[in-house]
Amino acid sequence: MKLDYIRLLVQNFDECFCFYRDVMNFPVIWGNEGENYASFKVGDTTNLSIFKRGLLAEVIGTTNLPSDAVTQDSYVLIFGVESVDNTISKLKKKGANVILEPIDNSRWGIRVSYVRDPDGNLIEINNPMPTEEWSDELREELENRQE
Repeated sequence: MKLDYIRLLVQNFDECFCFYRDVMNFPVIWGNEGENYASFKVGDTTNLSIFKRGLLAEVIGTTNLPSDAVTQDSYVLIFGVESVDNTISKLKKKGANVILEPIDNSRWGIRVSYVRDPDGNLIEINNPMPTEEWSDELREELENRQE
């Protein structure tokens, strides 16, 4: 079994379509604004798709459940880049909702920033930090795993 792609179930289809096409610059494989489904190429072997949330609810019989709830995030889309700072700068110029400016996280060994798409989905943008800038605990963990 292999993971073919991630599908986000969105309420704001057109806004999300434009975000992933125009802000994130993912090439469209299938779909257009005003439709119900679209897929985007996000890597050599990875695709991301969006689908109107209510339509899948009809298929699986959950239209009686609330379509939205205020909760903590239950997932995050993670994209590795060469430079978090350059990527976030470009995304901001295109109107991305940056919720955390780039910071160094030595406990994780990455420079990281977070944005949200128009449907509120959480997206992490990161790049690796040099090992010498990692926390002592993270470097120790790496050493223990290599033994």
